[in-house]
Amino acid sequence: MRQRVVVGVSGSLGSLTALHQAVSEARERGAELCAVLAWQLPGGGLGSRTGGLGAETFRECRAAARAELCAALDMAFAVERPGIALSGFAVRGDPRAVLVDAVRSADDLLVVGMGSRGRRFPGLRTPVARYCLAHAPCPVLAVPPHPLEAELASARRTAWRLPLMAREQEQ
Repeated sequence: MRQRVVVGVSGSLGSLTALHQAVSEARERGAELCAVLAWQLPGGGLGSRTGGLGAETFRECRAAARAELCAALDMAFAVERPGIALSGFAVRGDPRAVLVDAVRSADDLLVVGMGSRGRRFPGLRTPVARYCLAHAPCPVLAVPPHPLEAELASARRTAWRLPLMAREQEQ
């Protein structure tokens, strides 16, 4: 069985940073790259257990997840294709479990973005990277956020602090 590098992809800046690191790791190891996007039905974990959503909604959500994965890969490789064997999967489920389950053997490598540290909903659930580090049956490479991610977040916060009148005068 060929060694694989499994990487979590969500389209966020952090996941794209992890994707590029995973490409480097796959090249170095001569491994196949497996990009995985986890998705859930509306309502998250609870919504996916209720029978209130029809088959059409399920198909639409699955198609949207596949399109999101393709868009993330197109964005990541718009300038240069990876030049290695690449497969992509949109899998329904909690991102933490989906990524750990995507690993086939102890010889694989799991690459995850650590994301930015925010204060939204602290303690609500274990971050994906921490869960994967604790539960994956293979080595895990947790990629820190790109330095530009912090600058972008700072610029967004600054933009919201401008008074409405000042924004209108600029236009």
